[in-house]
This record gives sequence, structure tokens and C-alpha cells, in this order.
Amino acid sequence: MPTGRDVKGFRRHAAEGPAVRWDQRKTKKLSQGDLGKKVGTSGDIIGRYERDEVTPSVEVASKLADVLDVSLDYLSGKTDTELDSATLGRIMEISVMPEDDKKQVFLVLDALIRD
Repeated sequence: MPTGRDVKGFRRHAAEGPAVRWDQRKTKKLSQGDLGKKVGTSGDIIGRYERDEVTPSVEVASKLADVLDVSLDYLSGKTDTELDSATLGRIMEISVMPEDDKKQVFLVLDALIRD
């Protein structure tokens, strides 16, 4: 049974399809047991997450996203945009730049995206 600390959006919704992108585990060529060890749980529990029998806590979901190198929003199905940790890191670097520098970065990105 989900608790207040469970991650909303990790449940499957019939109308929306699977909320969790468990295919990322297979893409990384990890068994359930391997993934479980990396996040501090068992392969059996990972299987239960995948079958939507239980919902991971926020802490476990965060570890899953880190190990699978995707954002928590992507893993939970909140967004379709897959951002790896390197891309997220670069965005974080841009976010702390002075406004004038940010504008220059965005101008260059806009030019590259347009062309």
C-alpha cells in the first residue's frame, strides 16, 4: 500500500499507459538484481516495482533515476524528454551564469536549433 512518502506518478494508469519507464533498466543491460544492488534493495523488490505491486519511496526513486542516468521526471513518466545527468549538469551551469552571459548562450543555442 502506498504511503505519504511514495512517489506519485509511479503507479500505472490504464488510460495513460505505464507511468514508469522500466525499459531504461534493460537499455542499461541491468538485471533486476543488479539494479537492486545499486540502489540498496533486492531484485525481487525491483520486480515488484516493475509489476506495479508496490511504489518506491522518494529516496529509492531518486536512486533509481541516478543509476539509470535519467531525471526523476522522465523515469516517472512526467515528461517525455530524456535528459541525462551530463545534460542536466550543463543546464545547471547555465542557470547560475550572469543574465548577460545566459542571453548569449541562448542566442547561440537558438541559432543552432534554427539551422
